[in-house]
Amino acid sequence: MTPVDTPPFVAPQRFDDAQAAVAHVQRLYDDAVAHLRRALHDYLHSPLAPETPLTRVRACYPCVRLQVHRGLDPLRPRVRSSYGFVTHAGRYETTLTRPDLFADYWREQFELLLRHHGEPLEVAISHEPIPLHFALGDDSHFEGELDPLRRARLGEVFDLPDLTAMDDAIANGLHVPRADAPAPLALFRGARIDYSLARLRHYSGTAPAWFQNFVLFTNYGFYVDEFVRVGLAEMADPASPYAAFVEPGNVVTWRAGLTDAERTALAGPTGSAPPRMPQMPAYHLVRADRSGITLVNIGVGPSNAKTATDHIAVLRPHAWLMLGHCAGLRHSQQLGDYVLAHAYVREDHVLDEELPLWVPIPALAEVQQALEGAVADITGLSGAALKRVLRTGTVASTDNRNWELLPGHVAQRRLSLSRAIALDMESATIAANGFRFRVPYGTLLCVSDKPLHGAIKLPGMADRFYRERVDQHLRIGLRAIERLRQAGVDQLHSRKLRSFDEVAFQ
Repeated sequence: MTPVDTPPFVAPQRFDDAQAAVAHVQRLYDDAVAHLRRALHDYLHSPLAPETPLTRVRACYPCVRLQVHRGLDPLRPRVRSSYGFVTHAGRYETTLTRPDLFADYWREQFELLLRHHGEPLEVAISHEPIPLHFALGDDSHFEGELDPLRRARLGEVFDLPDLTAMDDAIANGLHVPRADAPAPLALFRGARIDYSLARLRHYSGTAPAWFQNFVLFTNYGFYVDEFVRVGLAEMADPASPYAAFVEPGNVVTWRAGLTDAERTALAGPTGSAPPRMPQMPAYHLVRADRSGITLVNIGVGPSNAKTATDHIAVLRPHAWLMLGHCAGLRHSQQLGDYVLAHAYVREDHVLDEELPLWVPIPALAEVQQALEGAVADITGLSGAALKRVLRTGTVASTDNRNWELLPGHVAQRRLSLSRAIALDMESATIAANGFRFRVPYGTLLCVSDKPLHGAIKLPGMADRFYRERVDQHLRIGLRAIERLRQAGVDQLHSRKLRSFDEVAFQ
């Protein structure tokens, strides 16, 4: 049997204090990562021949466990939160990673479990290996130092990423634990989270540490230009509630007057502008408590929309909103009118397996009210005047960019039967993945063309439209997030997004 080199054994410990439990998770994680990094250094710098015997090196994620002897008493006063408890007696567990990102999140989840159940939490070393690549720093590219032999034998020594440990069975409602295994405490286990963090760095060009708890998605670069203008203006204002503005490459602009201690507390990496833009660049208006705003330009199409939301979901944001352009489908609409989605026709085809089409995607009252109120705030309109520029209705999302070229009667009949008032390529995907991952969602679109009525998107008309509407539309999105933040995030995480047999973590 191949020997296995592991960190020193640490017996499971029980905690009645959330902060102490988080601190112990941090210690276990740090020890595991340090063990793998030391072993990698030795592997890179020790003599190696094809016949050299190798020692297996392994370190595992820390985990938190909960033993509940009784589920929540249905006769007790109802728990206000939609998360932070389990409904049945039993054993529960999840693995944990990256305390630098999730310590505050864990503290909240642990406190709720302790309060609702009165049972201690157990923190221990799990049996889930940490893949080597996930134990290294964001800027580590050790593969470039490997000769062919070391590259070929790497898997003999270290655990490498295993996709079978990174699926979404829990979120998709397909996870059935063995009779002797604990039930899940969270939607995502450690390896799945680490995988998405690596993907986020690749696709967005910024470190996960900079992502904020309110996320805006857009499908046009014009919104990015305006967001950059707003972000830099905030940084020039010493009274701004935002502390930093971060662009791809981890290019950080600090707020005027920010102290060195305040900068250090944010603790995100800094860098330089990349030689080329990433596929879905992200920009961040950062607050110290992560209640700021992230804007991601996902480009055009449902595949990108799914990719971005698949990975951002592991950060457990408080809400994500789609701000983009759409085709207006009604005679009464004018270019520049707004569409607030209250239902979706899903013809994007990227989530059909994970979330069948028979699953409804409900509108969330808190988000709808924030978006409608933001339109009123920014436009200064109310009553009938507001209704003339803002229409609530069904949005259809398609994966066919040239849907206009379908036979006219086919396209018109399908859209007419659905009662859709607008069509785009991303909104239903973002809303559906929000529903799937229990992330509050909303959609506010702007009508940029009306192909069914002869107003097609031509260069001159499009440029004029974008210049006139993008500024206002973005400010509406920013104002909607202000409203959501002011109302309190506990109002956002609706029971509509939770199943009757749900994990405890938000």
